Amino acid sequence: MTLTLLKAWGQAKARLEAVGLSGPVIDARLLVEAAADATRLDIVTDPHRLLTSEQEARLEDYLERRSRREPVSHILGRKGFWKIMLQVTPDVLTPRPDTECVVDAVLKSTAEHDRLSILDLGVGSGAILLAILAERPNAKGLGVDVSEDALAVARDNAAHLGLAGRCALLRGDWTQGLSDASFDIVTANPPYIASDVIETLEPEVRVHEPRLALDGGPDGLDAYRSLAPEILRVLKPGGRFAVEIGYDQKAAVEDLFRQAGAAEVRTQQDLAGLDRVVLGEKRALETPA
Repeated sequence: MTLTLLKAWGQAKARLEAVGLSGPVIDARLLVEAAADATRLDIVTDPHRLLTSEQEARLEDYLERRSRREPVSHILGRKGFWKIMLQVTPDVLTPRPDTECVVDAVLKSTAEHDRLSILDLGVGSGAILLAILAERPNAKGLGVDVSEDALAVARDNAAHLGLAGRCALLRGDWTQGLSDASFDIVTANPPYIASDVIETLEPEVRVHEPRLALDGGPDGLDAYRSLAPEILRVLKPGGRFAVEIGYDQKAAVEDLFRQAGAAEVRTQQDLAGLDRVVLGEKRALETPA
């Protein structure tokens, strides 16, 4: 059978729809583009271009894997985030649009040429840290993760984006071993899903994402209990933090940071209008009158 780009896209959509996948239009287009070495523009301007037999076989493999609920990001090995493209493997959480809210919050609170020291806790693929460094040319960053496999992915991403010279990546347990008052900005997207909720999630997450990056303990708040005082410890006076939260965790996480001594604690919503990022700062040193 000889497939055109347009026919391949239509058949891919129908096949993914038939197995009950939501969002089959975008998934199908991404898989066709990757299998056929095509772009979105190619599908519009050259819809009758024929796929080679090798490209058809590749598309068949991709669709079979997606039908078994393997995430598109794992099939293609990459995922767009903010303005950068990241390599993604099963060793890291696939970057999600919700997490771009953390990047947005940091960029809104800083100027383009600020000299910043940034700490990203649970760096994973490097999504948050690298997206910020790409927009802040005078910033330097440290990414910490407990997973050496995740750090390997982050290192590759930093190198491919030309950011390795401004980015150190360290295996560690959150802030352990880091000095007091040493960072201008601290970000984190910690695990925040309650343990018993994980089994109810879609297979793309439950089966294919690293449990370490999902499981927030019995109430989903374990990481924040550790992080709130530690983030305040490593921030410079006047420094700011931005941490991602679950949509129903605003009050609990804000309280943890206030109890730790944070100032100006507030929550920013995502594009869907859900509470998504808790922000605040470390009180500046008071100068004698």
